[in-house]
Amino acid sequence: MTDDPDHRSVAPVPPRACAEPRLSVILMAYDEAASLEAAAHEIHAQLARLDTSYELLVIDDGSSDGSGAIADQLGRTLARTRVVHHPHNRGLGGVYRTAFAEARGELLTFFPADGQFPAAIIGQYLAAMNGADTDMILGTLPRRRDSRLGNLLSASERLLLRALFGPFPRFQGILMFRRSLLDGMTLASRGRGWTVLMELILRAQRDGARIRNLPITVRPRLRGASKVNNLRSIFSNLAQVLELRLRL
Repeated sequence: MTDDPDHRSVAPVPPRACAEPRLSVILMAYDEAASLEAAAHEIHAQLARLDTSYELLVIDDGSSDGSGAIADQLGRTLARTRVVHHPHNRGLGGVYRTAFAEARGELLTFFPADGQFPAAIIGQYLAAMNGADTDMILGTLPRRRDSRLGNLLSASERLLLRALFGPFPRFQGILMFRRSLLDGMTLASRGRGWTVLMELILRAQRDGARIRNLPITVRPRLRGASKVNNLRSIFSNLAQVLELRLRL
């Protein structure tokens, strides 16, 4: 058990895994027992094919369905894999903040454990980050004809962000960024939702970070239903965005 205020528990790290890797892939899991193992193995196989040092950081966000035990097993069997447990569910905001503190890589990227995003995106992004002209990559998704509600929510979100903060980079799905962007940056967002990530992107843009978009694909979830596309999450994120506007 660490002495941080969130009292997250961190699995022991083998001595040879302590050197800082080039890339940290954060796998975010909350009650994803049905898909966590498959998602982790797909990502790990992709990482093993890349010519770079890496770590896979699995963050169990207070799961109650056995995801924590699966994560620990992955930590024991997959090379360069670490596990962090939240004792209770803290939401996406808590997961992002833990990752910002725990990830050791020069580059950070985040994947949900539901298997919706192909691990091949990692190689695509890494190739784009190898140049000296990119600090952050933001994914963009094709228009999903089968989800009118999803399209409406996405368009509404973009309009709201633009109205509150001015020009805002387009972002859907997966990002990768240099950890150096976090140096000296104080993130004010403390809510459960994704607002802390939006704040990071906005502050990076205002600080002159070189940001580019890349198109990516999305697949159906391996199992279960989304835990973020519901009215409770939408209204919670809206409240957090409005609060952030008062701070920036």
